Formats: sequence, structure tokens, C-alpha cells
Amino acid sequence: MPELQDPDIFRTILESLQTGVYVVGRDGRILFWNEGAEKITGYLRHEALGRLCRENVLAHCNDHNCVHCGVSCPMTGTLHEGKSSECEVYFRHKKGHRILVYLRSVAIRDSHGSVIGAAESFDEQRLVSEMDNSQTNLAAHNLLDIGSGALTRELVQSHLRENLAFFLQFQLPFGILYIRVEQMDEFRAAHGREAGEAILHVIVQNMKHTLGAAGFMGRWGENYFLIIVPNCEARDLIRAAENVKRIVNSSGIQWWGDTLSVTVSLSQAMVQPGDSMESIMKRAERMLEPKSQNEKADQQNSNLKSRGISAG
Repeated sequence: MPELQDPDIFRTILESLQTGVYVVGRDGRILFWNEGAEKITGYLRHEALGRLCRENVLAHCNDHNCVHCGVSCPMTGTLHEGKSSECEVYFRHKKGHRILVYLRSVAIRDSHGSVIGAAESFDEQRLVSEMDNSQTNLAAHNLLDIGSGALTRELVQSHLRENLAFFLQFQLPFGILYIRVEQMDEFRAAHGREAGEAILHVIVQNMKHTLGAAGFMGRWGENYFLIIVPNCEARDLIRAAENVKRIVNSSGIQWWGDTLSVTVSLSQAMVQPGDSMESIMKRAERMLEPKSQNEKADQQNSNLKSRGISAG
């Protein structure tokens, strides 16, 4: 059919694909950005076109942190060497959390065979669909913290009691990570409570991606989170702590044109014979000394709640 030979038809098809597709010139400037790329990354076409791909539009992340385009970027390798590549990488979504995608890069050549640009297509890897369904069910029963997306304190306490019972009966070891988000009072004062909830949500999403199905995470206090890592040895808990801190400390959000980020401090504790929920939490709390009077009050209130006592 003659109308199918019209190049505009093919462009329209590419633009409407739900697979993400973008094209860059030899200098790495984005020349094409389709609907799929908008949907997966959160960046609209007008926010991406004309930008260099290294300008934070497509920050690539590995297991440790998020970096801009460089030697390790698949697109850079395709532009320099002209070789096609396929890999799984994390992109940083416009909202700040990481998304796992399967990425394919190909070189674009002129009639002489010289590389004049590159194209990438990518699809989000929905490896956590079962987890998503579980989260939906938990939310329906009011067992998810609305602001952050973490488990509620009550539910993570239940998981902690369950792991203690398994340890008592089967000697199955586990550990906990106690996490404090630093300077959140100052962050909220400077940027507003909505920005504070947005950065906490990003932190939780990134911790979930880092942990996968290997742990339970809940909001323990205003600026505190608790992670339970079941069936682990001390070295496994240390590794989990390092990964969580590294990923969270490289997280950020775009807020009214600014890039906002926070840091976390964390402590860890392995279960010991004779432990109760109070004793293992006390060890983790002692290792994470509060820095300010407000944080001391927040932690004291958290301690009282864990014992079922009103702060009055």
C-alpha cells in the first residue's frame, strides 16, 4: 500500500509505541523521545528533547548508586565503538526512584558507514508484580504507611515477633537494620511537608528494590525505618546495610527545578539467645545515638510506642 511508504507513518508508529525509544546525535543530544519513554521514565518529550543524555535525564544506576552518562553508559559505548549492546540497567525515574529496564542500543550510520548517532529501546522489567499485588492487598487492609509506602509499624512489629519465634524454635538467625533519615525536620522546614513525604517515598522504593523479597521494611517513627532481614548471618546483614546506605544516600527528587536529597544513618543488630523485641531494638537504638533534642524526643516516643505506652 503506497501510504505505508510515507516516512511520517513510521515516525507516528515509533512515537506511539509503549516500548521506550529515543535517539541521540553524535554529540549525545536527544533528538527523538517517544510516548513509551515518557511513560517509563516520567520525563515528558519537551523535557528531554534537545538535552544531552548525560544531563540527568537518564541517570543510569547500578547496584551501588546512580551515575550520569560516562564510560560505563551503554549509549556512550555504542557511539564510540559502533557496537550494539543489550543489558539490564536501572534508570532513575523523574520522581527519584529506580526502575529496572532491559536496554538495547544500536548505532546509526550514514551511507559511508560512519556512526552519526545511536538509538536505544527499553522496556520496564516488571519482576515484582507479585510484590505489587501484595502491596495492593496490604493497602486495602490499612497495613501500609500512606506517606512512605512502607509497612506500618504494627505490621513490622508482627514480623519481628514472628522471626523471634522462629529463632526460639528452630534457631533460624535474622538481623535488623534501624535507619534514621537525617535532618528531616530541617528538610521539611525548608521545602515543605509534601517534599518531605516525596523524598521518604523515594527512599522506601529504592530500599525495596535493593532488598527485593529478602526483607521486611516498616516505618518505625517519623524519621525512622526498620528492616528485618530473615535467615541471614552477620556478614549478610553487613552487606545489606552497606547496600541500603549506598543506594539511599544516592537517591534524590526533582522539586521545583531543584535536586533534593537526604542522607541516612543506620545501625544493625543480629538476634541473640534470649532476645525479646525490646532487647534487640534496644541494641539497635544504642548504636544509633540521636543527634538532636528533637530526634531524642522522636526516638523516646518510638520506644514508648514499642512498649505500648502512651507518650502523653
